[in-house]
Amino acid sequence: MTFPAPDGLMPFYAMDILNRAKALEGQGRTVCHLEIGEPGRPPAPKVIEAVSRALPDPQGYTNAKGMTGLREALARYYEEQHGVPVDPELILATMGSSAGFILAFHAAFRPGARIAITRPGYPAYINTLIGLGFDVAEIPVSAENNWHLTGAQIEAAYRQAPFEGLLFASPANPTGAAVDRGGLADIVDTCKRLGITFISDEIYHGLDYRGPSVSALELTRDAIVINSFSKYYCMTGWRIGWMVLPEALIRRAEILQQNLFISAPTLSQIAATAALGEREYSEQQKAVYAANRILLTKGLQEIGFDLAAPADGAFYAYAGISRFSNDSMAFCESMLEKAGVAATPGIDFDRNGGQSFVRFSYAGTRQTVEQALDRLRTFVSAGS
Repeated sequence: MTFPAPDGLMPFYAMDILNRAKALEGQGRTVCHLEIGEPGRPPAPKVIEAVSRALPDPQGYTNAKGMTGLREALARYYEEQHGVPVDPELILATMGSSAGFILAFHAAFRPGARIAITRPGYPAYINTLIGLGFDVAEIPVSAENNWHLTGAQIEAAYRQAPFEGLLFASPANPTGAAVDRGGLADIVDTCKRLGITFISDEIYHGLDYRGPSVSALELTRDAIVINSFSKYYCMTGWRIGWMVLPEALIRRAEILQQNLFISAPTLSQIAATAALGEREYSEQQKAVYAANRILLTKGLQEIGFDLAAPADGAFYAYAGISRFSNDSMAFCESMLEKAGVAATPGIDFDRNGGQSFVRFSYAGTRQTVEQALDRLRTFVSAGS
């Protein structure tokens, strides 16, 4: 286990587990990959075709905000999926959601500002904030409330120690928790009343299993919305995402983009434009995740993992391991070495209580999930 740096930076353990899994595969071992949130299928065929057609021509920089055609297509997406008119000039194409976070933090806050996130939560949130010199407030959520964040929790944390911003994802990583329209309105209204800038991470939109995803843009135009083509559109390695900003912040974000990244990759923008027209393909992949969700949840419950119900969205099962271990890192290392099952230790997402949890991804194939469950049964029965 790697210890934290003095400023609190920690490794991204999902990637460390992936690296070790790849090394084992290089030795001839087979590994069931449930450690990273990466769809098991490639992008839609028409995405590849669009890039193939573009390849003979030189690919230079685009406008810092992104190709006009992509931003107009994204505006149509919000109109069709969310019933919200969005000016394409308020949309900025980014190098994945990761670049969107950096641009959002620097565009909306002064150096050293305090920004709240949920715990457990995506590890890049806290590491990016620390690395950029911002202060972090963590608001704990719990399994007892299905990992849902409420306005009351935000206000209680704010009264204890005020913060300038809140970064919140629905559906969330690692829990898959998703708030409904009323829950999101509660969060948006609380932030507005307290003067907190709300950043809505919508990267798992489209991967809700209880109903349509609700965008913060349906409730407010003051939020910063960040999204990506990585998950729903099966385009992780293309590193392409987008953000929608309030009018007061768009020029500052554009200037930061010009200087930090110049523009998002041109070929990836071409691919993304095509992907927006291929939602039927993405829905087919979602159907696979939905089946895997039920299969994995039931299997983990039968084996003895603590998991009350299938997650609301995304493609993760955040399972308690109290029956087997109180050290999630050691458990995941042993599970990988002995059983050939790669999963992510809970300490990646919760530095306080993550020792008791493991995150399993069901974004791959049904065969991978079935094989992983068979191996886990043997691993656990042998005393792990």
